[in-house]
Amino acid sequence: MTPAEVAAYALQFPQVTEENPFGPGLDVYKVEGKVFAILSPSGPSVSLKCEPSLAMHLRQQFDAVTPGYHLNKKHWNTVRLDGDVPPDQVEEMIEHSYERVVAGLPKAVRLRLR
Repeated sequence: MTPAEVAAYALQFPQVTEENPFGPGLDVYKVEGKVFAILSPSGPSVSLKCEPSLAMHLRQQFDAVTPGYHLNKKHWNTVRLDGDVPPDQVEEMIEHSYERVVAGLPKAVRLRLR
C-alpha cells in the first residue's frame, strides 16, 4: 500500500482532517481533534492506534509491524508500508485505529459521527 493510498483511505472516514503539526512531510490524521494515524514518508510507514492485545498479536504476525515509533508502545503500532502486511490488512488496521479513537469520544460526538 502506498502512502497516497493510506492517506486516501484515512480521509474517507467521517470528520477526518489531515494536518502537519510536526512540519511538512509528516501527515497526521485526526477525528474530532484526536490523532488516529501518523503517516511518515520515510520508510514509508504509518503509525496507528491499536487495542493492546491485538497490537501484540500483529507484531508477532508481521515483521513490518513494530511498537509505535515515539508513541505509547502499548497502544500504538508502526506499520512499514513496504513490508509484509497485505493492503487489506493495513486498511483493517486504519479502520480499527479510527474506531478506537471514536470510542473514546463523548457519546454525543460518537452519535454524530455514525
